[in-house]
Amino acid sequence: FRHVPGRRAAYEPENQKLEAWLGIVTTIAVIILLAPGLLVWGQFITVPKDAMVIEAVGVQWSWSFRLPGADNQLGSSDVRYIDTTNSMGLSPADPKGQDDLLIASSELHLPIGKPVKVLLRSIDVLHDFYVPEIRAKMDLVPGVVTYFWFTPTKIGEYEILCAAYCGTGHPQMRGKMVIESEADFETWRTAQQTFEQSRKSDASRDKRASAQ
Repeated sequence: FRHVPGRRAAYEPENQKLEAWLGIVTTIAVIILLAPGLLVWGQFITVPKDAMVIEAVGVQWSWSFRLPGADNQLGSSDVRYIDTTNSMGLSPADPKGQDDLLIASSELHLPIGKPVKVLLRSIDVLHDFYVPEIRAKMDLVPGVVTYFWFTPTKIGEYEILCAAYCGTGHPQMRGKMVIESEADFETWRTAQQTFEQSRKSDASRDKRASAQ
């Protein structure tokens, strides 16, 4: 690119052979780079058929959870149903949701060795369900139900965090995930209150309050 007396610059606007080779090599390189990640992503979003489905609900600044009842199905929900006696917004008219187990203590119990699909729902702003030991996390987007799955492999207690800044109380938005044996999990699950029981309890309390 230096001036040399007697040398004339050659103008070559394109080289189709070179461009073709560059296109082929680039395509192969991109495939090699992406293929392993796509395989792992496929495993990440493909939930095993025998996975237990639960729901985690985030709201400033706490976690609550819902597990299926005897019918092994979660009922429908909508923010329109949320009130002081129905903080998760479950549909009162859906028969599938009457036996759903409501856990409002921010402590989730799960059996060891069984795949778990976690449905994620936010009541207000963006949150992020994160347990460091799982090595996976997922956003809770208002108006959208997201999910991820994992298989607990070690008995113990693990902290549930919110990994998306959600306001002044963000550092205090914590929960606990307890991984235990199948027998201990069943004992804990049978002690939880169903949606139907919760509504009856609230109605009875309101009746007593009005009588006073």
